[in-house]
Amino acid sequence: MSNHPDRPVEASDASGDVPVNVPMGIDELLERVRAGLARVEPKDAYNAAQAGEALLVDIRYAALRDRDGLIPGALVVERNELEWRLDPQGSHRVPEATDHDLHVIVICNEGYASSLAAASLQQLGLHRATDLVGGFQAWKAAGFPVTKAR
Repeated sequence: MSNHPDRPVEASDASGDVPVNVPMGIDELLERVRAGLARVEPKDAYNAAQAGEALLVDIRYAALRDRDGLIPGALVVERNELEWRLDPQGSHRVPEATDHDLHVIVICNEGYASSLAAASLQQLGLHRATDLVGGFQAWKAAGFPVTKAR
């Protein structure tokens, strides 16, 4: 059976002899990728960022940032550009993408898309990439700093 999050689960047909690929649902995919992440709570993310030990990366789309605000000091990168901006070997990387040991904490709105994004960064070799449990909404609810967008 395949335990790789990018491949369908292998199963047997009715006779039990022939492997059949069975697509997994999003809940199973999330469970699998999260098993490979050291997900962090808002307090731990805040402390790591304040100590200069982690880079917070906000992947929420512009309408959510405009509506709910920004996390001060977080790098804003659209989800569809994330891998290109954070690949330390990429020609389109941001200055913060210095090496594969970078501790990246990805933040989406509620902590779902960020798990998939962090797993993608790990596949690029950013082995310390993870995400924020509960996303921006958990950060805000915990009372951590938020600034108005624009």
